[in-house]
Amino acid sequence: MIYTVTFNPAIDYVVRLDTPLQAGTVNRAAGEDCVLGGKGINVSGILAQLDCPSVALGFVAGETGAWLERGLAAQGLQTDFIHLASGMTRINVKIKAGQETELNGAGPAIPPQAMEALQQKLDALRPGDILVLAGSIPSSLPVDTYERVLERLQGHSVRAVVDASGRLLANVLPYEPFLIKPNHHELAEIVGRALHGDEEITAAARELQEQGARNVLVSMAGDGALLLDETGAVHRIGTPKGTVINSVGAGDSMLAGFLAGYLQSGSYQDALRLGTACGSATAFSLGLASRKEIDLLLEQL
Repeated sequence: MIYTVTFNPAIDYVVRLDTPLQAGTVNRAAGEDCVLGGKGINVSGILAQLDCPSVALGFVAGETGAWLERGLAAQGLQTDFIHLASGMTRINVKIKAGQETELNGAGPAIPPQAMEALQQKLDALRPGDILVLAGSIPSSLPVDTYERVLERLQGHSVRAVVDASGRLLANVLPYEPFLIKPNHHELAEIVGRALHGDEEITAAARELQEQGARNVLVSMAGDGALLLDETGAVHRIGTPKGTVINSVGAGDSMLAGFLAGYLQSGSYQDALRLGTACGSATAFSLGLASRKEIDLLLEQL
């Protein structure tokens, strides 16, 4: 089973304007949508499209949390959230008016007893299960939360997947995660130098592998992706043709597609191919990609 963790899920209120956003005056929307999300939830959403079951874990609070939970259930996602006694699940405002402007909520504080309740759920994971830790750590939790989670799971034979940036990612390498997914900019930040071309990116990925990561998946936006797998083999793929209209959730979609592809085929090359199709399909869509959109792009790769 795949378990995803979203520490600070959100309801994204997406507003579309036909004209540029004008500060200090009334702006009237041409359209609006509510999207239920957070990086781990996005991963679970694409996994559901691929008929790959998962359980979305994390924290919800207040009426917005109840709304989010009901909405995910309506989408067919299995959830097992910790319900916080105070606060409210955040609402993020995304204004699309030529340029995109975002106003992200802070979200509820997560007390130590709630984090312990989540950790107890993780203690029940079985050997071979996959745990996806994605995104930043809320300010109410210690900055070493990912490390604490993985340290407590040592010896459980759980395959950890981490999609984070900077020290948050670098610090989990000693726990030998099954997969990490930096983009090429995040990879350059971690190794402390600019990276130009596949050879330098591969060398940097190998440094992270030597520090503990089993597989390193490097996304490179329009240039495709590069995978350094646990055997030392390098896999490279481009992107299908299409117009990018949405960057939100594309990386999460790639991660979900990679995991589903690997579990279904046992092949890292096939996993990379499905992951690329999923990431691109979301980038070419207004929201998370559908199975039909994914399958159409898969034919191009």
